[in-house]
Amino acid sequence: MAREAVKARERKRQKLVARYAAKRAKLKAEGDYEALDKIPKNASPVRLHNRCRLTGRPKGYVRFFGISRVKLRELAVNGKIPGLTKASW
Repeated sequence: MAREAVKARERKRQKLVARYAAKRAKLKAEGDYEALDKIPKNASPVRLHNRCRLTGRPKGYVRFFGISRVKLRELAVNGKIPGLTKASW
């Protein structure tokens, strides 16, 4: 499980990206790169990283569910995700 500080930092970045999205788009369209430099670096969507909502794990992220592969398998085996079962043949 990721440290709380790491998860909090990622949430902070998401808020910054949302807050500056319109302003960044406007400045990019105008080509005003000097003003873009003055916007916080964490306001860039490129700096976001997908993390598991439950554990904060950065790797093995399944986008459709928003959780990591480890938690996805655990929840599927326990029957917590409707319509999803572990394959066996």
